[in-house]
Amino acid sequence: MRVTIVHETVYRYESPAHYSVQYLRLSPRTTGRQKVISWKLEAPAPVRHWVDTFGNDAHVLVVDKPHTEIRVRARGDVEVHETPIIEEAGPQSLDVYLRATPLTASDANLTTFANDFRSIVEKDRREGLIKMMGSLRERIEYKGGVTHAATAATDAFARGAGVCQDHAHVFLASCRTLGVPARYVSGYLAADRNAQLASHAWVEAWVPDEGWQGYDIANNTKPGVRHVRVAVGLDYLDACPVRGYRRGGQGESLAVDVQVFDGRRARQVDKAQQAQQSLPLQQAQSQQ
Repeated sequence: MRVTIVHETVYRYESPAHYSVQYLRLSPRTTGRQKVISWKLEAPAPVRHWVDTFGNDAHVLVVDKPHTEIRVRARGDVEVHETPIIEEAGPQSLDVYLRATPLTASDANLTTFANDFRSIVEKDRREGLIKMMGSLRERIEYKGGVTHAATAATDAFARGAGVCQDHAHVFLASCRTLGVPARYVSGYLAADRNAQLASHAWVEAWVPDEGWQGYDIANNTKPGVRHVRVAVGLDYLDACPVRGYRRGGQGESLAVDVQVFDGRRARQVDKAQQAQQSLPLQQAQSQQ
């Protein structure tokens, strides 16, 4: 299925920032299950590309003059399909994905939860992780506003609520407790009703003879043709779309607008935009 993505991030400052560095992981890569048809990254200054330690396409943006706004826009089309191709481990050893981070460390309660699935995971890793995913989704309600980007897996598990990032962190902690290599995935999901206003997160765990297998805990499902993978890492901080620092720039505000369409809906949007652009100026303004 063809998926069209438009992702815009805008930082604004009440007083000018003098120097900003932003690390961008906004560009998906072609893999065994997805093909990047087109992709464009727009930024207020030239960006430098590199491939990070996890194999992600990454860019660094440096703005070295006074500014009150940074606007970054990514747009493109990705073809996603089901495939039996087994994906290789990647540039990092699988042992790296057993490493706990501050966001994915376990505690006694989370360890007890994971150990309840140890025997079934050891017998059939793929199916055992599916059962653990379902149980985890029942325990952690999808609820916005109760966690934030720095919320650890143990806190989200104790609260019993969070968003897709929290589901992913708790699942990562559980997998690593069981000795299963697992990695955080940031990306996009084209919802059934053709539009979603946020990026998405899920987990890939290593299954012998099957390679990386995806687990979308927030939706209690295996990722399919509506999921577009952008970046992977040990946790959110390794794979988040935008991360950086600045000098100056007091009173920061952040606005993020993400639109994800399947191919049919994207064609409808493009046609509507083209029709709007072809109208006389006065008539176009009257319809806004």
